Amino acid sequence: MVVYDTYAWIEYFLGSSKGFRVKELLNEGGHTPSVVLAELARKYIREGVDRDTVRDRMLFISAKTEIVDISPEIALRAAETYFELQLLAGESGKRTPSLADAIIYATALMLDVDLVTGDSLFKGLPHIIYIGD
Repeated sequence: MVVYDTYAWIEYFLGSSKGFRVKELLNEGGHTPSVVLAELARKYIREGVDRDTVRDRMLFISAKTEIVDISPEIALRAAETYFELQLLAGESGKRTPSLADAIIYATALMLDVDLVTGDSLFKGLPHIIYIGD
């Protein structure tokens, strides 16, 4: 099992080669943090995608993966993870992480599974299946 981030789902719905890798992994199921649904919905609405299509995509994700809400344990781990990511980003010249980044990565760490992402912020970190570049 794995955790899928926003990047992974964007590529999946684009039907890209990176999205094909996500499609392959989906055969084994996985988890999607609830914050990913919010990030995707914001992106698609901002881009003018009609509400029904956005809802259909959210329902698809919910049917294919287990949606993981932010529990007190994940919230605490995300707070710690945020500062770790921030330090690593500063040292390596990568972008500043968002709290959503920390929540998503903390979810994978708490579940002891890999995070599927193409976000360069996570490249080279433990428990990452990197589909970027």
